[in-house]
Amino acid sequence: MGFAIIGVIILIAGRLISKINDKISIFGKPAMGIGIILILIGVLYASIVQIDAGRVGVQKLYGHVQSEILYSGLHIINPLVDVESIETRTQNYTMSGVHNEGDKVGDDAIRVLSADGLEVTIDLTVLFRVVPENAPNLFKETGLDYKDKIVRPISRTKIRDNAVYYDAVSLYSTKRDEFQARIYKSIEDEFKKRGLLLENLLIRNIALPTSVKNAIESKINAEQEAQKMQFVLQKERQEADRKRVEAQGIADYQRIISESLTDKQLQYEQIKTMKELAASANAKMIIMGRGNTPMILDAK
Repeated sequence: MGFAIIGVIILIAGRLISKINDKISIFGKPAMGIGIILILIGVLYASIVQIDAGRVGVQKLYGHVQSEILYSGLHIINPLVDVESIETRTQNYTMSGVHNEGDKVGDDAIRVLSADGLEVTIDLTVLFRVVPENAPNLFKETGLDYKDKIVRPISRTKIRDNAVYYDAVSLYSTKRDEFQARIYKSIEDEFKKRGLLLENLLIRNIALPTSVKNAIESKINAEQEAQKMQFVLQKERQEADRKRVEAQGIADYQRIISESLTDKQLQYEQIKTMKELAASANAKMIIMGRGNTPMILDAK
């Protein structure tokens, strides 16, 4: 509307000039023409509004919020209407204990009390978006700062309300998914009432008190040592079983040999050995005695 206001001023100035002095009255009509052109340009410019992709426009006329929604694209509207552009794409709000990681500077983690009275610190990210059809009502009842008025306080409150049903260790380990699903449902219901759609809820980190964390680590180390000892004992048992089987095999072998050996078998083995010695390159002279023991003489 800036051009229209300037045009009105020039139009009024042109009319005054044409009436005050005849010498300069010739400039009055051109000035009024320029004023009229500027007024038309201003009205036309104010009547056309562009809404970017991923946003909707909410119209406001003299403080009254209209229910008609302007979607992305070009629109011709009442030039007296103000249009507020509201984002409908997915947004995130992070509350973290790490400096400059969340939406608030500094430590913004959520501190809750568990069922066993311990303080647990939770880092959380909320993914949400504005429902386009509910944008006028959201703007009228909450305004554009809905992150600070709805997303942040509801998320923190619902997490504290639901954390009291779990003990600290369960929140940290076995009940984490259940806890996340529970707070998701409660936050989702509250967001719907106010024109927001909760898309996802991400528990990024759960920090336990130092004393509890040390106790858990000690328990884990003890369990690992016990498992290691069980492995060593099992290995020793297997080794003992192996040696027992090996000894039994040797004993069986010796028993079978002792039972199967006879004088004739020994004599046969003796003759076979002598034949091998006689056939070797290192010639030997073998003289058989009357007894069972031969005499072996070197031929050299």
